This record gives sequence, structure tokens and C-alpha cells, in this order.
Amino acid sequence: MKHLAALIMTLALARVFAADPVLPVFEAQEIDSKVAIGYGLAIGDVDGDGKPDILLADKTQIVWYHNPDWTRYVICENVTKQDNVCIAARDIDGDGKVEVAIGANWNPGDTLTSGSVHYLIAPTDRKQKWEVVNLPNEPVIHRMKWIKDGDKFKLVVVPLHGKGNKGGAGAGVKVLAYVPPSPLTAESAKKEWKLETMDDTMNVTHNFDIVPAIKDSIESVLLGGKQGIHHLTEDAGTWKAETVADHTKGDKPLNGVGEIRWGFFEKKSGFVATVEPFHGNQLCVYLDGAKQRVVLDESLKEGHALACADLAGAGYTQIVCGWRNPNAAGKVGINIYTRADEAGTKWDKTVLDDNTMACEDLTVADLNGDGKLDIIAAGRATHNVKIYWNKGSAAK
Repeated sequence: MKHLAALIMTLALARVFAADPVLPVFEAQEIDSKVAIGYGLAIGDVDGDGKPDILLADKTQIVWYHNPDWTRYVICENVTKQDNVCIAARDIDGDGKVEVAIGANWNPGDTLTSGSVHYLIAPTDRKQKWEVVNLPNEPVIHRMKWIKDGDKFKLVVVPLHGKGNKGGAGAGVKVLAYVPPSPLTAESAKKEWKLETMDDTMNVTHNFDIVPAIKDSIESVLLGGKQGIHHLTEDAGTWKAETVADHTKGDKPLNGVGEIRWGFFEKKSGFVATVEPFHGNQLCVYLDGAKQRVVLDESLKEGHALACADLAGAGYTQIVCGWRNPNAAGKVGINIYTRADEAGTKWDKTVLDDNTMACEDLTVADLNGDGKLDIIAAGRATHNVKIYWNKGSAAK
């Protein structure tokens, strides 16, 4: 795990453990109560006004909510006969406005012909409908993000299953990096995109995270799937997969990773947070270069949303986790987990949302520019999008 170790060392700063930070007070605001499913969220400045907007991949529509009035605009709709499923938004050309890609034609039961990948060409007035460009794809497209690779960007696209898989067995999932034409314009976007295979050794995957650059502004990928956790790194166009946690070995093999995010302790050592298994009940952390796995919570029901962020200004990240089906207590919601010991083996749980958010996806961003990270979530059965505004810490 030399690459993961190198990443940890590059983040090294003086370590001073601050136990029990005071978590912020959050104030909830529902900005949409008519969401169909709310498959995926992204954050970015859509219209170039300097404020981060909220983008959502919903069942039949791709929409964005204008900051700060949260007016809803439709980017495109009915792109395929099946549902949309994922969205990636990032300013990759430096003009202050995000470029957007989406995944659609979602049918997890069809591992041969389902799935689609599209780049969206923005009109001059971005509040109007965008043009849809069809790109090549593997079956069962599930997650995507833009990744920075030196002075350029690539679109990482991750299917759920390998092609032709049955019951999670068969071919490996082909994780692809899409290299856009350079420069990327409305005209060139319709031309051929180069494809790079990043990994094809997992039979099933579910989610991934972008890891900060360790050299030359090259970001990397933490991938969660049936076989465990892989760290994908690139060098001169060649991708290498290193096993961080192997779920297939040992006396009691584990059941795979669903959600996955990268976090840190005082910028001294990294950790990995996961939801296990797929749509699972366990929130876990991997410590000490993933040598140690600690289960923090087993009360989830279809855990499906995860973020690591320094919400409290503690100098290290807390974990935000949401689930979408009623648990043993009959509730859906979102919790925040805060480290309670220096080793990271004990965490305190705080309820953020108590039964009003059947969380399909969540993310964090400073939406109002006050220096505090807010939480944004989309609900499946609750059909809503909510902002949880970070109001700062209350006195103990």
C-alpha cells in the first residue's frame, strides 16, 4: 500500500488531539419536496455568478437549484427510456462554470445492454435546456466524477456490474477514465473521447471517492466493491490498482464495500470510511493504512450516503452517514460521527436528521461563503432535497 502511505505522509502536520469538539448547530431548509428519487447530487457554480449551486440527477430529469434563491431549472429530461442515475459537475476549463456529465439508462438487472454516458453542452443561457452528447459506455453505469490529472481533467465512470454478470459473478467491472478532446468545446465534445481502463478486477462495485493529489496535481481514486477497497493511481496514462483492504481473505471473509470516502486526523494520518455491505447496515472505518477495521454503527438500514468533512473546525474530519429505509427504530435519517479517542477506534454519534430524509445521496459544501461546511441531501422515499445550514458551534 505504498501509494496510500505516500498520501498519508504528504498530509503530515503536527498532531494534537482535540477530543470532543463542539459540533455545529444545523438548521434545515427543504428546497424541493417533489423529487422523484434523487439518485445523485453534485455541487458547482452553474451560471458563473461565483456561488456554488446544487445539481441533482433525478429519475427523468437533470436539474439545478440556483444559489441563493434555490429556483429549480431543468437541464435536460427523458434522456433515455430508463432512469438517470448519476451526475458529475466540475469546472474543468477554468471559466468559472461547471462542466456536466451524467449516467442514465439505469437498469441494474440488465448487465448486457443497460447504461449510458452523456456529456451535456451548456447553452449561453444556462437556465435553458442543455444539449446531450452520447458517449460510449459499459453496461450498468452507476457512479461518475471528474478527476484532476495534472493540467487536465478526466471523467471517471464506474459501472455497478461487470458485463454479463449474473448474481455478482462473472466478468470484472470495467472502470473507465474518459479523456475529453482538448480544448473541450461545444464542437469538440461531439468528437471521440479517449478511454482508459483504470481497473477491471472487481465483479461488483458501488461507489468511489477522489483522493487528494500526492504529486504533480494528480488525484487518485478509492474504489469500493465486492472484493473490498482498491486505490487506483495513474502514471503517464497507465493506471495501477493496489489492494487496500481485501474482503475475500481470512477466516471470515467480508461482504464488500458500498459507500466509501477518504478522511483524515489532524492531517497526520488518513482513514477510510465505508458503508458495508452494499446497501448495508454497518458504518466502518479503516485505520492505520487499513490494517484495522472498526465498526462504528450497525443500526443503518440501506446505508446509501456518506461524506467526510471538517464540519466543526476541529482540524480533522467528521463522518456524515445517511440511510434510506426505516431501521429497527422505524426511522430514516442522517447521523454525524465524531472521533472520541486519539486512535480513532471510538466515535460519538449525533442525529442530524430524525426521520425526514430517506437519504439516497448527500454531499457537503460551503453554500453561503461563511467558511462553514453545510450538508446537502436528497431523499428517495421522502422525495425531497434539503440543506442543513451550518450555524456554528453552540456553547457547551
